[in-house]
Amino acid sequence: MVRAHLSVTTLRKLIEMKMIACISAHRNLACLHRALGGIRWKSSYRQAPLLTAAPARGLIDEPISVKGRFLPPHCPVTVCARMHSEDGDLWEAFAHYNTNADGTVSLTRDHSVGGSYLGCEPMGLFWGLQPAPGARKGLRQEQSHTFLTEMSFRLHRLRKKNVETPFVVHVSLLDGHVSPSERQSTELAAVTTERWYMAPGVRRIEIRQNGVVGTLFLPPGPGPVPAILDLWGMGGGLVEYRSALFASRGYASLSLAYLGHKDLPAPQNRINVGDSYFKTAFHLLQDHPQVCADRVGIVGLSFGVYLTLRLATQSDVSPSCLICINGPVGSTVTLSDADGRTEQFESDQKYWAFDDDGYVSFKALSLPANLAPETIVKMEETLRAAGKHQLFTCLSYPGAGHLIEPPYTPNSRASLWSVKPVKQITLWGGHLASHAAAQEDAWKKTLEFLETNLRC
Repeated sequence: MVRAHLSVTTLRKLIEMKMIACISAHRNLACLHRALGGIRWKSSYRQAPLLTAAPARGLIDEPISVKGRFLPPHCPVTVCARMHSEDGDLWEAFAHYNTNADGTVSLTRDHSVGGSYLGCEPMGLFWGLQPAPGARKGLRQEQSHTFLTEMSFRLHRLRKKNVETPFVVHVSLLDGHVSPSERQSTELAAVTTERWYMAPGVRRIEIRQNGVVGTLFLPPGPGPVPAILDLWGMGGGLVEYRSALFASRGYASLSLAYLGHKDLPAPQNRINVGDSYFKTAFHLLQDHPQVCADRVGIVGLSFGVYLTLRLATQSDVSPSCLICINGPVGSTVTLSDADGRTEQFESDQKYWAFDDDGYVSFKALSLPANLAPETIVKMEETLRAAGKHQLFTCLSYPGAGHLIEPPYTPNSRASLWSVKPVKQITLWGGHLASHAAAQEDAWKKTLEFLETNLRC
């Protein structure tokens, strides 16, 4: 009992001493505070710069908000985007910015003062992508050109071949106003984004049926849904990415090959399928159990426009709407027969224009005066005569090039057209910012048009 009593007593004394010491220390700090008139304590710790991209994973036609934070105020920085194409080539774009007073930079708010583009261009890092300096021969042309005002232009179209994988874009924040190719800059922060043509749940189905060669994309759900027959130009092959994006927006879409594909009749430099082939493809899409049979439209680009108009005039084809992108209303190519088969495209070059560097322009091909009269489809005149001119809408985009594609993708102002029998580079034209604005507006109006004319 005595030992317990002593322990408690001792403990009480220790507690009293500690309390006195604490009270004394508190009083000393209070006196110091009064003497100095108050102190605002500031930590020497500074949060590391942060770069965000939202959404980090999205469809190719979705804008991305890129922001940098925790930076020194009023300081020069460079925002850079880099990605590898499916061919393994490095593409890049960069822009110079100055941080705001709060140490932030926002591509949706701030203006670029140099680099791949100028001004407030929220998606400039993506549509401004071009082959990086030092790219393989033939991918990039470094010279001033009569058709093109910029000092360099790409000779390759950045096209997605495998739509079941994304473009992966690495976005970085660099110290100072620099060019990424100099490789002397300090990376302050970075973020990775994924750009998809194919949304989760979209199904891709290869079509090799009744002689038809194509790929069908179906949106999620049982349907029925409206549908689109997708026709590209004389570049040939089977191009899937626009159809994948249509399906991601709720439409069944059949991308159709008609030229330059191994599963089509040879030779590959001519159209060896006729009107019956395109009608079969249209009816195949129309008869699909997940498609609204009376809600099928046709989209054509370049020579695909002529095929779109030609198909729409067939007696047993009744599309709900047509979208024609930068193409002729007829053909300069000689038709081999009434079914629409053609001679070789290279056999008639009288409307091809060549510049001093040997680059070819097909601009004259679309002039009505140069089209074979028997091939011309007088769509606007026919609608006007029928008193339905209000059904016709024409959009014009000065400064844009020929290849108007889904938004936020780079403009191909010149590309390799063929390598045999001679190497030919085709000029498609357009200025980067003007073309980007055209693609964004045209895609928005395309979706609105489809919503109005195709939705069940």
